[in-house]
Amino acid sequence: YQGLAGRSTNQVLQLYAARGQQMKLQRSSVVTQLHGAIKKRLKQDLKSLRSFALELSKDFKRQSKACLYQVLATLHGIQLQNEAMRMFQIKAFDLEQCLQEVTERYEKEKQKRKALHNSLVELRGNIRVHCRIRPLLPFDDASGHSVSQDRQGNFSEKVAYAADDETVFVKCSRPGHASVSKNFQFERVYNDLESQDAVFADVAPLLTSLLDGYNVCIMAYGQTGSGKTYTMLGPQLEGNLAFSIEEESELGIIPRATQEVFRLISEKPPGSYWVEVSVVEVYNNEIFDLLAKDSYGKVFGVKRDVVTTREGKSDVPLLTHETVGNSSEFLHLVNKGLQLRVTHPTLVHAHSSRSHLVVTLTITTVVFGDNFGTLWEDEQTSQRLNKEASCTFPQKMRDNKSTSSSRASSPVQLEAAEKMKQIKTRLQLVDLAGSECVGMSGVTGAALREASFINRSLSALADVLGAIAEQRAHVPYRNSKLTHLLQDSIGGDAKLLVMLCISPGQKYFTESMQSLGFGTRARQVQRGQVKKKNFPVLSKGK
Repeated sequence: YQGLAGRSTNQVLQLYAARGQQMKLQRSSVVTQLHGAIKKRLKQDLKSLRSFALELSKDFKRQSKACLYQVLATLHGIQLQNEAMRMFQIKAFDLEQCLQEVTERYEKEKQKRKALHNSLVELRGNIRVHCRIRPLLPFDDASGHSVSQDRQGNFSEKVAYAADDETVFVKCSRPGHASVSKNFQFERVYNDLESQDAVFADVAPLLTSLLDGYNVCIMAYGQTGSGKTYTMLGPQLEGNLAFSIEEESELGIIPRATQEVFRLISEKPPGSYWVEVSVVEVYNNEIFDLLAKDSYGKVFGVKRDVVTTREGKSDVPLLTHETVGNSSEFLHLVNKGLQLRVTHPTLVHAHSSRSHLVVTLTITTVVFGDNFGTLWEDEQTSQRLNKEASCTFPQKMRDNKSTSSSRASSPVQLEAAEKMKQIKTRLQLVDLAGSECVGMSGVTGAALREASFINRSLSALADVLGAIAEQRAHVPYRNSKLTHLLQDSIGGDAKLLVMLCISPGQKYFTESMQSLGFGTRARQVQRGQVKKKNFPVLSKGK
């Protein structure tokens, strides 16, 4: 600004214009240089970008080609795997078919073998023995017994198992004792998960024999607390000796057998069958009639005696026989009798049965002398005579009254009664008292005396089976009222099934081995072919 001093305005403006022109030229030169530099840099970047794009494209092509090869290889592998899987599925299907065929053949052969075995059992008169292993229960611990603490835990261990449906496997290793590993074979073995339905399914075929003219006896044997009463009757009501009929799935053999018998009878002509029931207990080697009534009609146990008839059969004179028309009436009578059955709490079982229970169903079949009520030319006449006969002759048997006190019968009824014949078959259902180790049960006083009688009667049963097995000339039936009462069933006049009940815990190892030994000996008994109550030969009416 000092150079401008003293100059005119025009001169100053010219100087500013010249300066502006100069600055403009300088800026233009800078822009031109900058534009050239930028253009050059852009060309370089574009060239580099083109080169990078070419390299990227080449790399992409290489990687794409490699991936394509991998995909093709993978697809080929998948195809091979699919082919192998298809071949495997074909082979698996063939194996399944073969397995199914083998299983079906096995089941058929198993049924044939079972049928042949049953036929052999029939011919030899062997005793069928089934074994049921109950589950471990809360009272299976060692509480209440004087054993050391280190041994208490072992008492609840399982030592008895169902290896299959015909084999019981016992394995036990106790301190101070030799190790035991043994198999026992029976006609049927039930594990601790099998239901009452499964047990009765194998019992039911025997009941058909009743209406075919055979006597049948089903007997539960085992130590106290092994589940005999549950198997034979079902769960008992709390604080009551009666059994519950509310839960049908839990019903035992006795109520189920009665339902099956009446179902079979319902398929027969009406009036041709009727059923009577008796309930007795063998307590302290004495027989008590649990259906006998006093003068007021109240049921109370009356002592009876067992005798041998001239024909060599056992009989209980004056024993009460109640006629029942359906299973409900039967269950009502049995529950009445159970109210009188003797029980006593022990350390093993809170409701231990102190007596042997024998429930007998006597089925009377009505047939006719010539035509037997089935081949009458007039079917309505046959049905009418059957009905009148069932109202005449059976009524005399039920009432136990003399013929002089009965009212006069019509000529048709008398004619039917003269032609009518009876065939009686019996179903005996026996819930034996449990064999008892006094040291284990802890009983004293009267209960100790009961245990002594129980063990002696079971020993007498074993002696009888031993005598039959050895074919001795004398069989000691009269050594016990129990064996005397069951003489006809044990001695070969009935199809006999023994249901062994055992406890799986080590605590009851000795008692379980004793029961398994009893069952094994019972299977070896050959009584000869069971006798059938022959029905008269049918003939056509003249």
